[in-house]
Amino acid sequence: MKERFCAIAIGILFLLLGVAGFIPGFNVLPVGAEPNIPLDAPSINMDAGYGYVFGLFPTNLLHNAVHIAVGILGIAAASSFSGARVFNQGFAIAYSAIALMGLFPFTNTVFGLMPIYGHNIWLNTLTAAAAGYYSFFKPTETTMINASPST
Repeated sequence: MKERFCAIAIGILFLLLGVAGFIPGFNVLPVGAEPNIPLDAPSINMDAGYGYVFGLFPTNLLHNAVHIAVGILGIAAASSFSGARVFNQGFAIAYSAIALMGLFPFTNTVFGLMPIYGHNIWLNTLTAAAAGYYSFFKPTETTMINASPST
């Protein structure tokens, strides 16, 4: 049951982050930034919709679309135990790799497509750790049927 809860919680979180990235009031540039991209930000080829969701998470239009797709996938996967487990496993592997990519200057923009640096690193790490725990390490809960003892 907790595997399904984890999948739906991650799905809702990423769906909300993706939708918020398209709303101008939630997707803002830091104070003192240039019209499109802050001076201290790594260079990206796709600067359409660039900003910081809630002032924390760097994003652009492609990143928002990926968050929405992952969110919908997580919500849909939560409809069954096996779907939630597979989603959590795939999410844990993919987002662990994305968190690692965010640490290195040559990959922290996914080769110029979308920003995965800054606060995105800890968000991706924490959500990947939660998904990994519930899909790889937490033992599955089973129900024992009490049989009457034979005498």
